[in-house]
Amino acid sequence: MKDILNEIIAHKRNEIAAQKNSIPYSLLERELADCHLPVYSLKDALLQSSTGIIAEFKRRSPSKGWINQHANAGNVTKGYEVAGATALSVLTDSTYFGGTLADLQHAARQAKIPVIRKEFIIDEYQILQARLSGASAILLIAAALSIEETHRFIRLSKQLGLEVLLELHD
Repeated sequence: MKDILNEIIAHKRNEIAAQKNSIPYSLLERELADCHLPVYSLKDALLQSSTGIIAEFKRRSPSKGWINQHANAGNVTKGYEVAGATALSVLTDSTYFGGTLADLQHAARQAKIPVIRKEFIIDEYQILQARLSGASAILLIAAALSIEETHRFIRLSKQLGLEVLLELHD
């Protein structure tokens, strides 16, 4: 597990550097000033739910290959919501899982429940992207972050009105 995580994180660092060259962090900060997308509380939704189901939209997985290659993320996740999901999780990693920020945006536009950006978040830039794309929460993977990064990312998320789901598995 560690080897694949290290590989993904190394690739993610290069990917984010390229994104920052294309759209600077300062531009995302300016866009946040005009961001009025709704945020739904994951905590409240889970506390009020009888099922606590978080339904996941995943285009592919490294082990199983393509699952939902041509699916419309908004339609699929709306179906999950109608079927009773408490929250939605949308994978946005493109290289390993085939997801995109557009998938997150489509899901968030359709949903009236919390949407989690499920991503290998290693940079504040990705947290700003999550908020601008309509996420209500983000996933942080403890094994991919230092303790300082984890605290810093949680603080930034709170400032942006996002909740954090922290994954621990080591």
